[in-house]
Amino acid sequence: MARRGDELRRHILFTAKDVFLELGFERASMDTVATRAATSKRSLYAHFESKDKLFVAVVELVSELYLDRLGTPDGYAEDPPEAVVLYCGRFLQMLLWETALRACRLFIAEAERLPDAAARYHEAIFATPQERLAAFLTERTRVTPSDGGAIAEQLIGRTIYPGLVRALLGVEPLKADSPDAATIAQDVDLAPIRAAVAALLPGRAPASA
Repeated sequence: MARRGDELRRHILFTAKDVFLELGFERASMDTVATRAATSKRSLYAHFESKDKLFVAVVELVSELYLDRLGTPDGYAEDPPEAVVLYCGRFLQMLLWETALRACRLFIAEAERLPDAAARYHEAIFATPQERLAAFLTERTRVTPSDGGAIAEQLIGRTIYPGLVRALLGVEPLKADSPDAATIAQDVDLAPIRAAVAALLPGRAPASA
């Protein structure tokens, strides 16, 4: 049965995501997306009236998928500091996935031309995870909201951004396969993250340290 309505729109988005990641924005065409999605250009344009709007929708899709996979710190461990360690580890693990890193490079490349899309990507991939961490710290470690925000910012700065910069510059090894939350400890060096948590949450060392 042919796809219609929301199902077709979703199918087009997943197809477009793959096309943009493979070819980049400039080389990707609406013709290519329509062909790979096995739909007509008329149907494609009925859902997305331009390549720019399709690209922005792909940013929304990637953001949605990323945040669903990352989740919130309380889903990682009962012990709050250990939950923070594993959450930061998962955050870094996902950014060091080849597909995610390619998406990051793509959206950075188009940031000047499509600033709203870049802002949405930053909000989902970086700002929202930091806000989730800050909220968890405030609720579960009894720091003040301002301290929770400051600690979350420092933790992300110390444990995530250095590895991301190395990956963007091609000097950090990437994972080809979709990262599994069950293998965080195998994929990421958690020792520096534990050290950062211990330094920023004195008296609350991770249970697994």
